[in-house]
Amino acid sequence: MALLKVKFNQKKRVKLAQGLWLMNWFSVFAGILVFSMGLFLKIELRKRSEVMDNSESHFVPNSLILMGILSCAFNGFAGKICYDSLDPAKFAKWKPLLKPYLALCFFFNILLFFVALICFLMRGSLENTLAQGLKNGMKFYRDTDTPGRCFMKKTIDMLQIEFKCCGNSGFKDWFEIQWISNRYLDFSSKEVKDRIKSNVDGRYLVDGVPFSCCNPSSPRPCIQYQVTNNSAHYSYDYQTEELNLWRRGCREALLSYYSSMMSSMGAVVLLVWLFEMSVMVGLRLLHTSLESIANPEDPECESEGWVLENSLKDTFKSALENLKKIGKFNQVEAGAEGAEGEEGGKTPAITTVS
Repeated sequence: MALLKVKFNQKKRVKLAQGLWLMNWFSVFAGILVFSMGLFLKIELRKRSEVMDNSESHFVPNSLILMGILSCAFNGFAGKICYDSLDPAKFAKWKPLLKPYLALCFFFNILLFFVALICFLMRGSLENTLAQGLKNGMKFYRDTDTPGRCFMKKTIDMLQIEFKCCGNSGFKDWFEIQWISNRYLDFSSKEVKDRIKSNVDGRYLVDGVPFSCCNPSSPRPCIQYQVTNNSAHYSYDYQTEELNLWRRGCREALLSYYSSMMSSMGAVVLLVWLFEMSVMVGLRLLHTSLESIANPEDPECESEGWVLENSLKDTFKSALENLKKIGKFNQVEAGAEGAEGEEGGKTPAITTVS
């Protein structure tokens, strides 16, 4: 029994073709939207590529850009088919291409659904990329005189100010790295010497943070040095005081920003996918309703359209049988080639009679 079997007359076929033509052009605009989202996400990721460890994070925007281009191409072509289907003479040239085109549409929709899922599932990979990238960026914060790294201080400072964050996981991350350049250290000072000697790696570590970690909304002047030293500040208790530094780490802030953006894009792509699926089903109904016309010379006659000629179960069984036949055919061919090779390698024995 055919799946979604529908009876059509001339009027219904015309309405279906006109409706699909309009839907295809809506899908073209949807493709432009998907393309634009991918381009926007790519630009946003490139803005902060210095604090990202690898290029894997660009898989999502690249996929969205590709899907947007393919959507415009496929739906523009389908719109032309639907327009020409109103004229039997013009539609005749498209008939041989419809089945391969519908197969391509099916695989395209599978890819589109996969891309929508990836938008929701990239959080873990993005978190690792940001964690390592921010860690490296913070190490290079002090290298203001090193070519290729001189911009990192400004990048990190602007990032912490814009996203109201501090450090990788939190402000204490700055305690574990030397973020002050040796150029601005007085090595004749006993304090500097003692701090460097007390560290195994010979680094100048302080319980302080860059100015960009300060929260300007705090009523108290920013305490960015000797953060954990209660005696260094009046009426101050490190354990209980609400510090006037940003509490949230930049990894969490960036992850929240990009995750919410990609989740919104994933929801939009899912809606586009549902719309594309409805267009593909409609195009299949139009294709089968035009092919099943009993008398092509009489366009007014009724016809039947369907999505699948058999039920889902029967179609699945038929597909499996075809795959098995292809597999057996390949095995037979391989066996025949092997037998031919063995026969060619044998040399006939020649006996001489004296």
